[in-house]
Amino acid sequence: MSFHLTISGGRYRGKKLESASLMTTRSTKSIIKGSLFDTLQFDIIDQNFVEVFGGSGSMGLEAVSRGAKSAYFIERDAKAYKVLQRNCQMIDSERTKTFFGDSFEVYPKLIAQLDAKAYIYFDPPFDIRDGMEDIYEKTLSLIENTPKEIVAMIIIEHATKTKMPEIIGNFKQKKSKKFGKSSLTYYLA
Repeated sequence: MSFHLTISGGRYRGKKLESASLMTTRSTKSIIKGSLFDTLQFDIIDQNFVEVFGGSGSMGLEAVSRGAKSAYFIERDAKAYKVLQRNCQMIDSERTKTFFGDSFEVYPKLIAQLDAKAYIYFDPPFDIRDGMEDIYEKTLSLIENTPKEIVAMIIIEHATKTKMPEIIGNFKQKKSKKFGKSSLTYYLA
C-alpha cells in the first residue's frame, strides 16, 4: 500500500510524490518538513542537499523544489528505491542522484565525491524497529567521521525520547525542536 506526499513549496509546489511502503520506511510529517524549510529558507538555494536514509525522497525533492542545486539520496530497500527513482524522475532528474545500498557503506563514498558544501539530512529508522537498536550509535559515528569542510549543516530527525549529544566530532548542536514523538536537531561545524 502506498499513499502520496506533496511538495509544499517552491518550483514544484503541489506536485504529488509516491510514498514508499510504511512497512519499510517512515514518512516525515509535513509539520516537520515545514519547520525544516522555514529554518533553512533561502540558505539552500544553489546548495547540495543529501538525504542519507532516502525513503521516498520527500525532503531532498522539497529542497530541489526550493532551489537546491542538487539532491543526493541513499536507500537500501529495493521497493523504496524504485519509488525514490520514480519520484526523482518526475520532479527533476537533472538535479537528483540516487544511490542504492546501505547508508553506512554508501555515505562515506558519496561525501568523498561532493565538490561543495551540503546540507546533510539524517532520518534513520527509529530504534524501536527490530534490528535497529544501534541505529543512532552508527548514525552518530557517520556524522563524527564527516569532514567539516563539506558540511553546511547537519540535521537529524530522531525519536524525541532519544537525546542527541551537544557535540558530535567537529559539529556542535545549534538547536533542537520537538514535534510530538519526533524531533529535529541541527548541527554546525
